[in-house]
Amino acid sequence: MAQLTIKQAFDLALRHHQAGRLPEAEQLYRQILARQPAHAGALHNLGMIAHRMGRNDIAVDLIRRSIALGSKHVEAHFNLGNALSDMGQHDEAIAAYRQAIAVKPNYPEAHNNLGSALNKKGQLDEAIAAYRQAIALNPKLAEAHNNLGVVRYKGQLDEAIASYRRAIALSPNFAEAHNNLGTGLQEKGQLDEAVAAYRQAIAHKPNYAEGHSNLAKALLLRGDFEEGWPEYEWRWKVQDFPSPRRGFSQPLWDGGELTGRAILLHAEQGLGDTIQFIRYLPRVVQRGGKIILACQAELQRLFHAMAGEYQIVAFGQPLPAFDLHCPLPSLPHVLGTTLGDIPQTVPYLSPEPALVEAWSRTLGAGDGQLRVGLAWAGNPQFESDRTRSLNLQQLAPLAAAAEAKPTATEAKPTATEAKPTATEEKPTVRGVRFYSLQKGAAGAQAKNPPAGLDLVDLGPKLNDFADTAAVMSLMDLIITTDTSVPHLAGALARPVWVMLQFVPDFRWLMDREDSPWYPSMRLFRQRSPGDWDSVIARVVNSLRSLANEQSALDSGR
Repeated sequence: MAQLTIKQAFDLALRHHQAGRLPEAEQLYRQILARQPAHAGALHNLGMIAHRMGRNDIAVDLIRRSIALGSKHVEAHFNLGNALSDMGQHDEAIAAYRQAIAVKPNYPEAHNNLGSALNKKGQLDEAIAAYRQAIALNPKLAEAHNNLGVVRYKGQLDEAIASYRRAIALSPNFAEAHNNLGTGLQEKGQLDEAVAAYRQAIAHKPNYAEGHSNLAKALLLRGDFEEGWPEYEWRWKVQDFPSPRRGFSQPLWDGGELTGRAILLHAEQGLGDTIQFIRYLPRVVQRGGKIILACQAELQRLFHAMAGEYQIVAFGQPLPAFDLHCPLPSLPHVLGTTLGDIPQTVPYLSPEPALVEAWSRTLGAGDGQLRVGLAWAGNPQFESDRTRSLNLQQLAPLAAAAEAKPTATEAKPTATEAKPTATEEKPTVRGVRFYSLQKGAAGAQAKNPPAGLDLVDLGPKLNDFADTAAVMSLMDLIITTDTSVPHLAGALARPVWVMLQFVPDFRWLMDREDSPWYPSMRLFRQRSPGDWDSVIARVVNSLRSLANEQSALDSGR
């Protein structure tokens, strides 16, 4: 270093930097700053290396120091925006990108990244405008076309698909664009084309976790379990996956014989996933395992009633000693589940008799009405909640199911037939009373149900799933959207109707009205994306028919 001037050292550091020799470049930048602490270029470039290494807080500090020295270098503002965005500081990132654009208005990459920061803030119209400006400045910027598709995906599906195709045409090896194209095609119900797009994404980027995970869900959705379950094991590597892989020193179970060893089966993702996959516990016991089940606290009391000598531990409680472990959603893969080999023995959950008795007293005799449990919304944090959940007001037509309608055997009398006198009893149609099982923020909607909907709000009284199971056992039917509710009803073998979006979650498969997971379940599917009206109309007609059938049975007694 002594024989080099600062300029010579900086030029050498740049060559190392551009060649990807980051440790050598970093060392030289630090030596320059030791001699000249106010060297803006060395501060900025050292910040870029820190950003590249994931040390974003250090990167922000270094780049800001370079800007404070009066540097007009547009890249400093641009790279500051990138580091801030990666830290989740989107307001500050937006300001940095805008500053870069102020210095250099015809900077397409800055407009593109500004669009991404605006998108993360939910400012969709502004994001679209930024992406379009980036494309106007550089029509061949594939990333901007892909990003425009991402923001359009939230409401303009055909336009989003067109944007992804344009990005791929400009950059055929663009794995993320192939993956995004797959998601768009899948939402349109074009599963074969979606699978092909996901395979292209993986071909260009073999370790692309999002591509593998999306391929898994598409394969499972069309019933290809043999390939789908192994691909589903990529889920833990997906960025922002809601249930990061739990680290244990004990090995992951591979499905082999357990011969008396203790195995920890642990929940992941949502409550419905846990309820769905605990059906596999008896099969693990068949392999000789002693089961410890770690689950969400809301499920602990319910699971204590399961048959079998299982240790049930809620998350956060101390774990007993165990020899092996396996996440519950990995059991179908580990045990080699095919579409024809799903464990269908129901019920595999049961309510506590004491709770059933207590809830029976709370609900009362029921005066002959059909009791229908109702749930309409899932966790709003779920990535596809916008397409699966409803507002209670959308279920207003259900009130019509309680209206008296003559059955096929209750035709109106003809002119020559004697009309019933005032003292004669007329056939009556059994009424319907609805009971809200809805929890969470959407449960508040039950306080103001649609006009004419006879709804009893039980949500605030349901302390956990043990309470919900007891209530379900007293219902004649449960009607719900895709939440944890249908899983619980199905596991209890209660009659349950599920209202599904056009392309549902993978577990519901496509184009069938039954579920291989739950024999007591009936599926009501959208016939086109967003078409809840026809779903609700079919539910109303079916519910009216059920009420009429029950009325006819009552009359015949």
